[in-house]
Amino acid sequence: MYNAVFQVPKPYNEPVKSYAPGSPERESIKNKLRDLSSGKSEIPLFIGGKEIKTGRMGRCIEPHNHSHVLAEFHQAGEEEVKQAIEAALEAKKEWADTPWHERAAIFLRAAELLAGPYRDTMNAATMLNQSKNVFQAEIDSSCELIDFWRFNAYFMEQIYEAQPESSKGIWNLMEYRPLEGFVFAVTPFNFTSIAGNLPTAPAMMGNTVVWKPASTAVFSAYFIMQILKEAGLPGGVINMIPGAGRDVGPIVMNSPNLGGIHFTGSTSVFQDMWKTVGVNIKNYFSYPRIVGETGGKDFIFVHESADPKAAATALVRGAFEYQGQKCSAASRAYIADAVWPEVKEEIGKQLAQIKMGPVQDFRNFVNAVIDEASFDKLASYIDDAKKSESTEVIFGGDCDKSTGYFIQPTVILSKNPSSPTMCEELFGPVLTIYVYPADKYEENLEICSKTSLYALTGSIFARDSRAISAAWKILRESAGNFYVNDKPTGAVVGQQPFGGSRASGTNDKAGSYLNLIRWASPRTIKETFVPPTDFKYPFLEAE
Repeated sequence: MYNAVFQVPKPYNEPVKSYAPGSPERESIKNKLRDLSSGKSEIPLFIGGKEIKTGRMGRCIEPHNHSHVLAEFHQAGEEEVKQAIEAALEAKKEWADTPWHERAAIFLRAAELLAGPYRDTMNAATMLNQSKNVFQAEIDSSCELIDFWRFNAYFMEQIYEAQPESSKGIWNLMEYRPLEGFVFAVTPFNFTSIAGNLPTAPAMMGNTVVWKPASTAVFSAYFIMQILKEAGLPGGVINMIPGAGRDVGPIVMNSPNLGGIHFTGSTSVFQDMWKTVGVNIKNYFSYPRIVGETGGKDFIFVHESADPKAAATALVRGAFEYQGQKCSAASRAYIADAVWPEVKEEIGKQLAQIKMGPVQDFRNFVNAVIDEASFDKLASYIDDAKKSESTEVIFGGDCDKSTGYFIQPTVILSKNPSSPTMCEELFGPVLTIYVYPADKYEENLEICSKTSLYALTGSIFARDSRAISAAWKILRESAGNFYVNDKPTGAVVGQQPFGGSRASGTNDKAGSYLNLIRWASPRTIKETFVPPTDFKYPFLEAE
C-alpha cells in the first residue's frame, strides 16, 4: 500500500462557533460544564502508554471559584522522569521508522475527534480550570488546536517534498530525520492549543517527547492525551509528566539524550534552560535544538489619523480578553493627544458594559486570573500605580480574591513612557497608556521600539499611509507579529505564523513550516548511477 505518493488533504481553518443564545452549541457546552464540575477526577501520568500513579498529588481548581476542586493529579518525581525519558527513547526506534503518512493520519484523526466528539469536553475543561469564557475557549482549545494538527501535517508534507537538484548521472536526495534523543516540551497554562502543539509538532516529525504541562492546566492536558490515545498514537511517543519544575527540569536537562526543547513560558525560565544547555553542551550526544516563545510587552500605537472607536475597541479587546493573560495581549499604548479624548471616552463606554465573574455565566466577558501568585503580583502593581505621582488609575483598579482571583480591567495613565507598568510584563488585565504630542509621532515610535526587551506583537492604528509606513520602518524589530489597524492578538494558524524575537523567544513561527523544520535533522544523499573506475581526470592527459 506504500507504492504511491501520498498527499495530506488541503487544510482549512476550523470555523468558530458563536455560542449565541438559542444555538445548539450553547446548550451542549452548558451541559458539559455541569458534568465536568460535578465530580472530581484523578489524573495519572502517562509514561510508555501506561497510566502511572505516584501518590504525590496536585489539584486542579477553578480560578473563579478557587474552593472548587475539579481534579487531583499525580506528580512526577525523579523515578518517573527517568522512566519517561527511557520510554521516549524506546518508542523512538519504531516511531522514527513509521511512514510519514501514517504519522500524519494519527494527528489528522485527532483533529477530527477534537472537532467532533471531544469539542465540548476540551472547551469545558479549559473554561473551568483556566477560567476562559466560552468564546476564548472555543478559539483556543478547539479551533486553534484543530488547525495546528491539520496544518502541521500539511507542512510536514511540504518539507519532505523539498528536494535538491540532480545533475546528469546523479540522484540527489534529502532525508529529514528526527532529532537524535528526545524532545522536552514545556507548556503554559494560558493556551490549551499551545499545550497540544508543543509536544505534537516534534512528534509529527518522528520525534518522541517528554511533556511537562503547566500545573495550572493539567485538566485540559489530560484530555489532550485521551484524544491522542484514541487517535492511535503509540505509547511512549508522548509521555506526560506533570510535576514541579524543580523536580522535572534538572533530570531532563542533564540527560545526554536531550535532543531538543520546545518551550512556552516565562523568559527567566527559558533563559535558565538555555544556560543549562550551554553548561552541559559537552555531555549531550548532539547540539539540542532550542525553540521557545516567552513573554511580551505588546503595544498599540495610535496616530492622530486613527479611527478613535476602532482604536478603543482594539485596546479593550487586546488588553482584556482572557484577562490579558496572553503573551500577545496589549499592555502598553501610545496615543496621540489629538485623538486621546475620543479614545478615552470610548474606552470608558465599553468598559462600563463589561461584566466580570465565573465562566458558567456567559454574560461575563472577564473571568479570573490563573492563581493567587498572579493575583498578588497584579494587585501590587495596581497599588503602586495608585500611589505614584507619575501614574493614575483612570478605569478599574479593584481586586478581590475572596471567592475567585478577580482583577477588574484596569487602565493606567502614565506621564512617563518609562514607568514600571509601561516597561514590565504583567500578564494580566492591566493596560498602561502614554499620551504623546501628535507632532512628535516618529520620536515616540522610537521610544516605543527601545522601551521593551520584548518583541512579540504590536499594532499601529492610522488612516494616514505615510504614518503607517513610518511605523513599519521604525518598529521593524519591535514585533514578530505586526498588525495594521487591528489588535495585536488572535494570530491564526496558516495565516499569521506566530513568534517574536529579543526576549520574546527564538521566533520559530508556530503555525508554519518554519516551526516544523526545527524538529528535523536533514541528511543529504548522493547516488552516482555509473561511478568512475579510473582516478585520472582529463586535465592530466599529455599535450
